[in-house]
Amino acid sequence: MSIPFRILDIQLFERGVKMRMPFRFGVVTLTACPQAFVRVRIRTDDGVEAEGASAELLAPKWFDKNLALSNDDNFDQLRTSLRLAKAAYLADGESRPAFAHFTANYQPQIDAAAVQQLNPLIACFGPALIDRALIDALCRAEDISFYEAVQRNLPGIDATLTPDLDAFDFASFLGSLAPANRIALRHTVGLVDTITAADVQQRVGDGLPETLEEVVAATGCRYFKLKVAGNAEQDLARLTRIAAVIDRVPDYVVTLDGNEQFADAEAAARFWQQVQATPALHRLAAATLYIEQPLPRATALQSDVRALAAMRPVLIDESDGTLDAFPQALTCRYTGVSSKDCKGIYRSLLNAARCRQLNLQAASEGRPAAYFMSAEDLTTQAGLAVQQDLALVNLIGLTHVERNGHHYVDGFSGQGGSAAEAQGFLRAQPGLYEACGDKVRLSVHGGMLDITSLAAPGFAASTQPDWATLQPLAGS
Repeated sequence: MSIPFRILDIQLFERGVKMRMPFRFGVVTLTACPQAFVRVRIRTDDGVEAEGASAELLAPKWFDKNLALSNDDNFDQLRTSLRLAKAAYLADGESRPAFAHFTANYQPQIDAAAVQQLNPLIACFGPALIDRALIDALCRAEDISFYEAVQRNLPGIDATLTPDLDAFDFASFLGSLAPANRIALRHTVGLVDTITAADVQQRVGDGLPETLEEVVAATGCRYFKLKVAGNAEQDLARLTRIAAVIDRVPDYVVTLDGNEQFADAEAAARFWQQVQATPALHRLAAATLYIEQPLPRATALQSDVRALAAMRPVLIDESDGTLDAFPQALTCRYTGVSSKDCKGIYRSLLNAARCRQLNLQAASEGRPAAYFMSAEDLTTQAGLAVQQDLALVNLIGLTHVERNGHHYVDGFSGQGGSAAEAQGFLRAQPGLYEACGDKVRLSVHGGMLDITSLAAPGFAASTQPDWATLQPLAGS
């Protein structure tokens, strides 16, 4: 049974994050970036008050890849989304279940953002953070975990915004979700990441791995996400160098991220044929699970990708801007869609329901279960961001997750927080973090993350950031 509540307060903060090494993010190379934080307070109809929180990096050149915009412009776009969402959610004084707060503001937020020339991905960023903080507060009010709250459907998830799920049994589906205690880490190899020691011009020297070769040795990873740039000659050469390293790993798995870099579906299919035809890439090609977002978002949902999909499954990521994007993608022969906390927990849960419905239908017709979700990371940082994302993808049954935030940022020490905050998360989330001298970092062993502690009351977090170290969101 869903639990209605009123939203009493929403506060927006931010804090700078410093990269330990440059990260090529789409068409930009990052060395620093703000992280946004949301803090809410709610009151249930039973009179119980509780606080909740969430966090997410304000990553540039993913939500909007317009090269005419600076990184600061992109940061401000996302801040605007947060401010619009805060005003809308607070203006709604009604007591509603968590999902109904989301549905009441979904289209109005997109419309309000469009007036300011912000696309739907940007529009949904603000509600995504607020919705997570509200779920956190609801879980704390009921003293239950995020897992239990969703399994019992306390948010009241339904088909209000997804008519293709009108006949779907949400209670049965949500109740069947069974989180695990561990998840495999899929290491991202960015476009400017070093492969071997010979590539390193200047060492960071902080004790963390810097090359792909060192990552494999230090973490035991066997899942890898490889980014390509859409230049066949350069991409094949780089993939060949990567394969020379990961071919030493037994039973490794690869996903290929097209980053919207291919001009059309034919170009993407030709490139994959070249990958398969390159002798040095035979094992890498055979280990590739799927190809992510090869086409620009402007054309992806109008392009038939069946030629590429006949060779490897294809999923959308950047094209997943609205709740109807995945159904549109299906008509173009995509079969997968990404889960990202920055796009919203409800979108992930609804798309997981769609995959369940589609695969059940396929089974009834004697066809294989072809529809799937993937866990793709937006450089989530140690603390609330990485924990809530891990809990979400774990709950919907994904067994590996792209993680790169821990590789480009030195744990909590790169986030500008206090030592007390880092130690607090270390104590509160045993197994997920480890102490390295006076630093606290994500703990990766045998390529796996121990996420047992995420099952505690609240949305995957048993402690909170040091709010005194945060600044009000710029412009608020």
